[in-house]
Amino acid sequence: MTTDTDLRDRVRAFLAEHDPATTPAAEFNSARFDAGLAAAHYPAGHGGLGLSRSLQPAADEEFAKGGAHDLDPRRNVIGLGMAAPTIIAFGTDEQKTRWLKPLWTAEEIWCQLFSEPGAGSDLAGLGTRAVRDGDEWIVNGQKVWTSLAHEARWGLLLARTDPDVPKHAGLSYFVIDMHQPGVEVRPLRQLTGQAEFNEVFLTDAQVPDANRLGDIGAGWRVAQTTLMNERVSIGSSRSVPREQSAIAFAAADWRTHPELRTHELHHRLLRLWAEAEVARLAGERLRQQLAAGEPGPEGSAAKLVFARLNQEISGWEIDFGAADGLRYDDWTMHRGSVTDYARGPGYRYLRSRGNSIEGGTSEVLRNIIAERVLGLPPEPRTDTGVAWKDLPR
Repeated sequence: MTTDTDLRDRVRAFLAEHDPATTPAAEFNSARFDAGLAAAHYPAGHGGLGLSRSLQPAADEEFAKGGAHDLDPRRNVIGLGMAAPTIIAFGTDEQKTRWLKPLWTAEEIWCQLFSEPGAGSDLAGLGTRAVRDGDEWIVNGQKVWTSLAHEARWGLLLARTDPDVPKHAGLSYFVIDMHQPGVEVRPLRQLTGQAEFNEVFLTDAQVPDANRLGDIGAGWRVAQTTLMNERVSIGSSRSVPREQSAIAFAAADWRTHPELRTHELHHRLLRLWAEAEVARLAGERLRQQLAAGEPGPEGSAAKLVFARLNQEISGWEIDFGAADGLRYDDWTMHRGSVTDYARGPGYRYLRSRGNSIEGGTSEVLRNIIAERVLGLPPEPRTDTGVAWKDLPR
Protein backbone atom coordinates (compact mmCIF):
# COMPACT_ATOMS: atom_id res chain seq x y z
CA MET A 1 0.00 0.00 0.00
CA THR A 2 1.42 3.37 -1.08
CA THR A 3 1.94 5.76 1.82
CA ASP A 4 2.49 9.49 2.08
CA THR A 5 6.24 8.86 2.41
CA ASP A 6 6.28 6.55 -0.63
CA LEU A 7 4.64 9.20 -2.78
CA ARG A 8 7.03 11.91 -1.59
CA ASP A 9 10.00 9.68 -2.43
CA ARG A 10 8.56 9.07 -5.88
CA VAL A 11 8.17 12.80 -6.54
CA ARG A 12 11.73 13.50 -5.34
CA ALA A 13 13.07 10.80 -7.66
CA PHE A 14 11.16 12.30 -10.57
CA LEU A 15 12.50 15.79 -9.81
CA ALA A 16 16.03 14.42 -9.68
CA GLU A 17 15.63 13.26 -13.30
CA HIS A 18 13.60 16.26 -14.52
CA ASP A 19 15.03 19.53 -13.31
CA PRO A 20 12.16 22.06 -13.38
CA ALA A 21 14.66 24.92 -13.69
CA THR A 22 15.97 23.67 -17.04
CA THR A 23 13.09 21.61 -18.47
CA PRO A 24 10.48 23.47 -20.54
CA ALA A 25 7.06 23.51 -18.85
CA ALA A 26 5.30 21.53 -21.57
CA GLU A 27 7.98 18.84 -21.54
CA PHE A 28 8.04 18.72 -17.74
CA ASN A 29 4.26 18.37 -17.41
CA SER A 30 4.15 15.71 -20.13
CA ALA A 31 6.77 13.67 -18.31
CA ARG A 32 4.99 14.20 -15.01
CA PHE A 33 1.77 12.81 -16.51
CA ASP A 34 3.57 9.80 -17.98
CA ALA A 35 5.14 9.11 -14.59
CA GLY A 36 1.71 8.90 -12.96
CA LEU A 37 2.24 12.10 -10.99
CA ALA A 38 -0.28 14.40 -12.63
CA ALA A 39 -2.79 13.57 -9.90
CA ALA A 40 -2.55 10.72 -7.44
CA HIS A 41 -6.20 9.72 -7.88
CA TYR A 42 -6.07 9.59 -11.69
CA PRO A 43 -6.15 5.96 -12.93
CA ALA A 44 -2.86 4.14 -13.23
CA GLY A 45 -1.63 4.48 -16.79
CA HIS A 46 -3.67 7.64 -17.29
CA GLY A 47 -1.65 10.25 -15.42
CA GLY A 48 -2.08 8.89 -11.93
CA LEU A 49 -1.45 6.01 -9.59
CA GLY A 50 -5.01 5.10 -8.67
CA LEU A 51 -4.44 6.33 -5.11
CA SER A 52 -6.64 8.25 -2.71
CA ARG A 53 -7.07 11.98 -3.27
CA SER A 54 -5.98 12.44 0.32
CA LEU A 55 -2.36 11.75 -0.74
CA GLN A 56 -2.30 14.50 -3.38
CA PRO A 57 -1.24 17.31 -0.98
CA ALA A 58 1.95 15.38 -0.25
CA ALA A 59 2.85 15.27 -3.93
CA ASP A 60 1.94 18.94 -4.41
CA GLU A 61 4.14 19.93 -1.49
CA GLU A 62 7.15 18.08 -2.87
CA PHE A 63 6.69 19.56 -6.34
CA ALA A 64 6.45 23.02 -4.80
CA LYS A 65 9.63 22.44 -2.76
CA GLY A 66 11.40 21.45 -5.96
CA GLY A 67 10.33 24.62 -7.75
CA ALA A 68 8.36 22.63 -10.29
CA HIS A 69 6.43 24.12 -13.15
CA ASP A 70 2.71 23.73 -12.71
CA LEU A 71 -0.44 24.34 -14.69
CA ASP A 72 -2.15 27.68 -14.41
CA PRO A 73 -5.53 26.41 -13.11
CA ARG A 74 -7.37 29.28 -14.81
CA ARG A 75 -6.07 28.18 -18.19
CA ASN A 76 -8.06 24.94 -18.29
CA VAL A 77 -10.26 25.21 -15.23
CA ILE A 78 -13.22 23.43 -16.84
CA GLY A 79 -11.02 20.67 -18.16
CA LEU A 80 -9.34 20.03 -14.83
CA GLY A 81 -12.28 20.65 -12.53
CA MET A 82 -15.15 19.16 -14.54
CA ALA A 83 -14.11 17.26 -17.65
CA ALA A 84 -11.39 15.12 -16.06
CA PRO A 85 -13.55 13.78 -13.17
CA THR A 86 -16.36 12.98 -15.62
CA ILE A 87 -14.05 11.22 -18.08
CA ILE A 88 -12.46 9.23 -15.23
CA ALA A 89 -15.90 8.21 -13.91
CA PHE A 90 -17.60 7.34 -17.20
CA GLY A 91 -14.99 7.21 -19.96
CA THR A 92 -13.65 4.10 -21.66
CA ASP A 93 -9.93 3.35 -21.59
CA GLU A 94 -9.71 4.68 -25.15
CA GLN A 95 -11.40 7.94 -24.14
CA LYS A 96 -9.14 8.36 -21.12
CA THR A 97 -6.08 7.77 -23.31
CA ARG A 98 -7.26 10.28 -25.91
CA TRP A 99 -8.35 13.13 -23.64
CA LEU A 100 -6.76 13.11 -20.19
CA LYS A 101 -3.14 13.91 -21.05
CA PRO A 102 -3.67 16.91 -23.38
CA LEU A 103 -6.33 18.11 -20.93
CA TRP A 104 -3.93 18.02 -17.99
CA THR A 105 -1.09 19.66 -19.89
CA ALA A 106 -3.53 22.34 -21.18
CA GLU A 107 -2.68 21.52 -24.79
CA GLU A 108 -6.43 21.14 -25.30
CA ILE A 109 -8.85 23.49 -23.54
CA TRP A 110 -12.36 22.36 -22.58
CA CYS A 111 -15.72 24.06 -22.23
CA GLN A 112 -19.14 23.00 -20.93
CA LEU A 113 -22.18 23.07 -23.24
CA PHE A 114 -25.06 22.75 -20.76
CA SER A 115 -27.19 25.90 -20.32
CA GLU A 116 -29.55 27.11 -23.02
CA PRO A 117 -31.67 30.25 -23.47
CA GLY A 118 -34.72 28.26 -22.35
CA ALA A 119 -33.01 25.89 -19.95
CA GLY A 120 -30.76 27.44 -17.35
CA SER A 121 -32.09 26.82 -13.85
CA ASP A 122 -34.18 23.98 -15.30
CA LEU A 123 -31.27 22.30 -17.07
CA ALA A 124 -33.14 19.03 -17.61
CA GLY A 125 -35.60 20.90 -19.82
CA LEU A 126 -32.97 21.63 -22.48
CA GLY A 127 -33.94 21.30 -26.13
CA THR A 128 -30.70 20.79 -28.08
CA ARG A 129 -31.35 17.63 -30.12
CA ALA A 130 -28.96 14.82 -30.99
CA VAL A 131 -30.37 12.40 -33.58
CA ARG A 132 -28.66 9.06 -34.28
CA ASP A 133 -27.35 8.53 -37.81
CA GLY A 134 -25.43 5.28 -37.93
CA ASP A 135 -22.27 5.66 -35.90
CA GLU A 136 -22.78 9.40 -35.52
CA TRP A 137 -25.17 11.83 -33.89
CA ILE A 138 -26.39 14.97 -35.66
CA VAL A 139 -26.72 17.84 -33.20
CA ASN A 140 -28.81 21.00 -33.58
CA GLY A 141 -29.47 23.63 -30.94
CA GLN A 142 -28.10 26.60 -29.03
CA LYS A 143 -26.07 26.83 -25.84
CA VAL A 144 -25.31 29.94 -23.81
CA TRP A 145 -23.01 31.20 -21.03
CA THR A 146 -20.31 28.83 -22.30
CA SER A 147 -17.06 29.88 -20.63
CA LEU A 148 -13.88 29.42 -22.71
CA ALA A 149 -15.78 28.26 -25.81
CA HIS A 150 -13.68 30.71 -27.83
CA GLU A 151 -10.51 28.89 -26.75
CA ALA A 152 -11.77 25.32 -26.40
CA ARG A 153 -10.94 22.33 -28.53
CA TRP A 154 -13.50 20.07 -26.80
CA GLY A 155 -16.90 20.65 -25.25
CA LEU A 156 -18.90 18.65 -22.71
CA LEU A 157 -22.29 18.44 -24.43
CA LEU A 158 -25.61 17.51 -22.83
CA ALA A 159 -28.26 16.93 -25.50
CA ARG A 160 -31.74 15.44 -25.85
CA THR A 161 -31.77 12.09 -27.61
CA ASP A 162 -35.34 11.01 -26.79
CA PRO A 163 -38.15 13.61 -26.61
CA ASP A 164 -40.79 10.93 -25.93
CA VAL A 165 -39.79 10.26 -22.32
CA PRO A 166 -39.71 12.52 -19.22
CA LYS A 167 -37.09 15.24 -19.46
CA HIS A 168 -34.48 13.71 -17.14
CA ALA A 169 -34.62 10.34 -18.90
CA GLY A 170 -34.18 11.56 -22.48
CA LEU A 171 -30.70 13.08 -22.22
CA SER A 172 -27.33 11.76 -23.36
CA TYR A 173 -23.84 13.10 -22.78
CA PHE A 174 -21.21 13.65 -25.47
CA VAL A 175 -17.82 15.21 -26.10
CA ILE A 176 -17.91 17.47 -29.16
CA ASP A 177 -15.07 18.86 -31.25
CA MET A 178 -15.42 22.65 -31.03
CA HIS A 179 -13.33 23.16 -34.20
CA GLN A 180 -15.58 21.17 -36.54
CA PRO A 181 -18.07 22.56 -39.09
CA GLY A 182 -21.48 23.33 -37.62
CA VAL A 183 -20.14 24.84 -34.39
CA GLU A 184 -20.34 28.64 -34.23
CA VAL A 185 -19.08 30.55 -31.18
CA ARG A 186 -20.20 34.14 -30.54
CA PRO A 187 -18.75 36.14 -27.63
CA LEU A 188 -20.98 37.66 -24.94
CA ARG A 189 -19.53 40.87 -23.56
CA GLN A 190 -19.97 41.08 -19.80
CA LEU A 191 -20.02 43.77 -17.14
CA THR A 192 -16.22 43.83 -16.83
CA GLY A 193 -15.81 44.50 -20.55
CA GLN A 194 -14.44 41.01 -21.12
CA ALA A 195 -15.98 38.10 -22.97
CA GLU A 196 -15.13 35.07 -20.87
CA PHE A 197 -18.24 33.26 -21.99
CA ASN A 198 -20.13 32.84 -25.23
CA GLU A 199 -23.22 31.60 -26.97
CA VAL A 200 -22.72 28.54 -29.17
CA PHE A 201 -24.85 27.57 -32.16
CA LEU A 202 -24.87 23.93 -33.26
CA THR A 203 -26.10 23.31 -36.82
CA ASP A 204 -25.97 19.72 -38.08
CA ALA A 205 -22.80 19.21 -36.05
CA GLN A 206 -21.60 15.60 -36.18
CA VAL A 207 -20.54 13.74 -33.05
CA PRO A 208 -19.22 10.17 -33.28
CA ASP A 209 -20.98 7.72 -30.99
CA ALA A 210 -17.47 6.89 -29.77
CA ASN A 211 -17.51 10.33 -28.13
CA ARG A 212 -20.48 9.46 -25.92
CA LEU A 213 -19.88 9.30 -22.16
CA GLY A 214 -22.21 6.89 -20.40
CA ASP A 215 -25.21 5.04 -21.81
CA ILE A 216 -27.79 6.51 -24.16
CA GLY A 217 -30.44 8.17 -22.00
CA ALA A 218 -28.15 8.29 -18.95
CA GLY A 219 -26.91 11.82 -19.63
CA TRP A 220 -28.50 13.31 -16.53
CA ARG A 221 -26.56 10.95 -14.27
CA VAL A 222 -23.30 11.81 -16.04
CA ALA A 223 -24.13 15.51 -15.88
CA GLN A 224 -24.63 15.31 -12.11
CA THR A 225 -21.01 14.20 -11.74
CA THR A 226 -19.89 17.20 -13.81
CA LEU A 227 -22.09 19.65 -11.88
CA MET A 228 -21.10 18.39 -8.44
CA ASN A 229 -17.42 18.61 -9.35
CA GLU A 230 -17.99 22.09 -10.79
CA ARG A 231 -19.46 23.33 -7.51
CA VAL A 232 -16.71 21.70 -5.48
CA SER A 233 -14.09 23.19 -7.81
CA ILE A 234 -15.54 26.69 -7.42
CA GLY A 235 -16.56 26.52 -3.78
CA SER A 236 -13.60 24.78 -2.18
CA SER A 237 -10.70 26.50 -3.88
CA ARG A 238 -11.43 30.07 -4.85
CA SER A 239 -12.62 31.99 -1.80
CA VAL A 240 -9.45 31.98 0.29
CA PRO A 241 -7.07 33.65 -2.22
CA ARG A 242 -9.48 36.57 -2.63
CA GLU A 243 -9.75 37.02 1.15
CA GLN A 244 -5.99 36.89 1.49
CA SER A 245 -5.63 39.50 -1.23
CA ALA A 246 -8.06 41.82 0.56
CA ILE A 247 -6.10 41.51 3.82
CA ALA A 248 -2.79 42.12 2.04
CA PHE A 249 -4.33 45.09 0.26
CA ALA A 250 -5.54 46.58 3.55
CA ALA A 251 -2.38 45.86 5.53
CA ALA A 252 -0.11 47.54 3.01
CA ASP A 253 -2.22 50.70 2.83
CA TRP A 254 -3.00 50.89 6.53
CA ARG A 255 0.72 50.94 7.32
CA THR A 256 1.29 53.99 5.12
CA HIS A 257 -2.13 55.62 5.53
CA PRO A 258 -3.36 54.85 9.06
CA GLU A 259 -6.15 57.42 8.65
CA LEU A 260 -7.94 54.94 6.35
CA ARG A 261 -8.32 52.44 9.19
CA THR A 262 -11.81 53.03 10.50
CA HIS A 263 -13.51 50.94 13.17
CA GLU A 264 -16.25 49.86 10.79
CA LEU A 265 -13.87 48.67 8.06
CA HIS A 266 -11.66 46.93 10.60
CA HIS A 267 -14.66 45.08 12.10
CA ARG A 268 -15.93 44.01 8.66
CA LEU A 269 -12.52 42.75 7.60
CA LEU A 270 -12.11 40.62 10.72
CA ARG A 271 -15.58 39.15 10.22
CA LEU A 272 -14.80 38.34 6.58
CA TRP A 273 -11.48 36.77 7.57
CA ALA A 274 -13.23 34.54 10.11
CA GLU A 275 -15.90 33.50 7.61
CA ALA A 276 -13.28 32.81 4.95
CA GLU A 277 -11.38 30.62 7.41
CA VAL A 278 -14.56 28.65 8.12
CA ALA A 279 -15.06 28.27 4.36
CA ARG A 280 -11.47 27.07 3.97
CA LEU A 281 -11.90 24.41 6.66
CA ALA A 282 -15.23 23.32 5.18
CA GLY A 283 -13.53 23.07 1.80
CA GLU A 284 -10.87 20.85 3.28
CA ARG A 285 -13.56 18.59 4.72
CA LEU A 286 -15.20 18.49 1.30
CA ARG A 287 -11.92 17.44 -0.30
CA GLN A 288 -11.70 14.63 2.24
CA GLN A 289 -15.16 13.52 1.15
CA LEU A 290 -13.92 13.49 -2.42
CA ALA A 291 -11.05 11.29 -1.33
CA ALA A 292 -13.58 8.77 -0.04
CA GLY A 293 -15.71 8.68 -3.20
CA GLU A 294 -18.08 10.80 -5.24
CA PRO A 295 -18.78 14.44 -4.37
CA GLY A 296 -22.07 14.97 -2.62
CA PRO A 297 -24.64 17.78 -2.53
CA GLU A 298 -22.53 19.53 0.11
CA GLY A 299 -20.58 20.98 -2.81
CA SER A 300 -23.63 23.16 -3.44
CA ALA A 301 -23.21 24.69 0.01
CA ALA A 302 -19.52 25.39 -0.62
CA LYS A 303 -20.29 27.15 -3.87
CA LEU A 304 -23.16 29.12 -2.30
CA VAL A 305 -20.88 30.36 0.50
CA PHE A 306 -18.11 31.22 -1.96
CA ALA A 307 -20.43 33.43 -4.02
CA ARG A 308 -21.68 35.43 -1.04
CA LEU A 309 -18.29 35.72 0.60
CA ASN A 310 -16.47 36.77 -2.55
CA GLN A 311 -19.06 39.45 -3.27
CA GLU A 312 -18.84 40.80 0.28
CA ILE A 313 -15.04 40.85 0.21
CA SER A 314 -14.91 42.69 -3.12
CA GLY A 315 -17.50 45.12 -1.76
CA TRP A 316 -15.28 45.74 1.26
CA GLU A 317 -12.35 46.49 -1.04
CA ILE A 318 -14.44 49.07 -2.90
CA ASP A 319 -15.44 50.79 0.35
CA PHE A 320 -11.86 50.74 1.59
CA GLY A 321 -10.44 52.20 -1.61
CA ALA A 322 -13.14 54.92 -1.84
CA ALA A 323 -12.93 56.70 -5.21
CA ASP A 324 -9.75 54.83 -6.16
CA GLY A 325 -11.52 51.54 -5.50
CA LEU A 326 -13.92 52.22 -8.36
CA ARG A 327 -11.18 52.85 -10.93
CA TYR A 328 -11.01 50.17 -13.59
CA ASP A 329 -9.41 50.94 -16.94
CA ASP A 330 -8.84 47.51 -18.49
CA TRP A 331 -11.86 46.83 -20.71
CA THR A 332 -10.20 44.24 -22.96
CA MET A 333 -12.53 41.62 -24.36
CA HIS A 334 -10.57 38.49 -23.44
CA ARG A 335 -8.54 37.97 -20.34
CA GLY A 336 -4.79 37.75 -20.72
CA SER A 337 -2.08 36.60 -18.34
CA VAL A 338 -2.82 39.31 -15.79
CA THR A 339 -4.38 38.01 -12.58
CA ASP A 340 -7.72 39.17 -11.25
CA TYR A 341 -5.94 40.77 -8.29
CA ALA A 342 -3.61 42.78 -10.55
CA ARG A 343 -6.63 44.23 -12.34
CA GLY A 344 -7.65 45.97 -9.13
CA PRO A 345 -10.65 46.02 -6.78
CA GLY A 346 -12.91 47.63 -9.38
CA TYR A 347 -12.53 44.63 -11.65
CA ARG A 348 -12.97 42.15 -8.80
CA TYR A 349 -16.16 43.86 -7.65
CA LEU A 350 -17.70 43.75 -11.14
CA ARG A 351 -16.57 40.16 -11.80
CA SER A 352 -17.89 38.89 -8.47
CA ARG A 353 -21.45 39.78 -9.51
CA GLY A 354 -21.43 36.64 -11.63
CA ASN A 355 -20.40 34.35 -8.76
CA SER A 356 -24.00 33.84 -7.64
CA ILE A 357 -24.99 32.73 -11.17
CA GLU A 358 -22.13 30.63 -12.56
CA GLY A 359 -21.95 27.01 -11.52
CA GLY A 360 -25.62 27.02 -10.50
CA THR A 361 -27.56 30.03 -9.26
CA SER A 362 -27.65 30.61 -5.53
CA GLU A 363 -31.43 30.15 -5.57
CA VAL A 364 -31.19 26.71 -7.17
CA LEU A 365 -28.39 25.69 -4.81
CA ARG A 366 -30.53 26.62 -1.80
CA ASN A 367 -33.22 24.26 -3.09
CA ILE A 368 -30.65 21.48 -3.49
CA ILE A 369 -29.36 22.02 0.04
CA ALA A 370 -32.88 22.13 1.46
CA GLU A 371 -33.93 18.88 -0.20
CA ARG A 372 -30.76 16.78 -0.40
CA VAL A 373 -28.82 17.93 2.67
CA LEU A 374 -31.49 19.02 5.16
CA GLY A 375 -34.11 16.54 3.95
CA LEU A 376 -36.90 19.11 3.67
CA PRO A 377 -39.97 18.28 1.55
CA PRO A 378 -39.32 19.04 -2.13
CA GLU A 379 -41.21 21.70 -4.00
CA PRO A 380 -44.25 20.38 -5.91
CA ARG A 381 -43.32 19.37 -9.47
CA THR A 382 -45.80 18.52 -12.19
CA ASP A 383 -43.39 17.95 -15.08
CA THR A 384 -41.28 15.00 -13.96
CA GLY A 385 -43.62 12.31 -15.26
CA VAL A 386 -44.57 13.97 -18.56
CA ALA A 387 -42.83 13.34 -21.88
CA TRP A 388 -40.52 16.24 -22.72
CA LYS A 389 -42.28 16.85 -26.06
CA ASP A 390 -45.56 17.45 -24.21
CA LEU A 391 -44.20 20.05 -21.80
CA PRO A 392 -45.25 23.68 -22.36
CA ARG A 393 -42.45 25.90 -23.64
